[in-house]
Amino acid sequence: MNRQIAFLDFDGTITTKDTLLEFIKFSKGSPRFYLGFLLNSPWLIAYRIKIITNQAAKQRILTYFFGRIPLDTFQDTCNRFAATTLPGLIRPKALNEIRLLQDKGVEVVIVSASPANWLQPWTDQLGAALLATRLETRTHPSSPQPGATAAIRLTGKIQDRNCHGEEKVRRIRESYDLSAYDRILAYGDSKGDKPMLALATNAFFKPFR
Repeated sequence: MNRQIAFLDFDGTITTKDTLLEFIKFSKGSPRFYLGFLLNSPWLIAYRIKIITNQAAKQRILTYFFGRIPLDTFQDTCNRFAATTLPGLIRPKALNEIRLLQDKGVEVVIVSASPANWLQPWTDQLGAALLATRLETRTHPSSPQPGATAAIRLTGKIQDRNCHGEEKVRRIRESYDLSAYDRILAYGDSKGDKPMLALATNAFFKPFR
């Protein structure tokens, strides 16, 4: 049996824009979005000139906008974003390719540095698997019911590592025995995708532009 699997980056490859930025605008509004990035510009500049890591810069932004927000409130916003805004960001050629792959029996896996919270509703509807960044949560100490959904809040930090660069490869190998596949396809659009593209028997860089 000829087994095939395809790994696709999400932001920039499948979408026309970075969904983290679009999600912040959606959830906080444009004025708060621009103010927040202005206030955090020293950390963003530090990342650009490689003083701090991608993960450190991302956690700074996540903490500023979403730290201590109840998980159920955050997830509700993610679900609304996935239903109303995300479809308009998807490249038609990318969606068509995914459906063609699925029709041919290829396993489709979305591999993304964006949080799974707003990607999972979309990938579930599409029938694709997902490997994505996971956000750290913590039960609020003042909660009268420890463990209750309403008591669980985002810390603003990333659980383990940001699913970017070599972490994409680690997560793929952790989840899939690549030796079991006759053909491995990978799709990406940035240098952060190159380690994943190197895994493939067939790699595609910026294929849907």
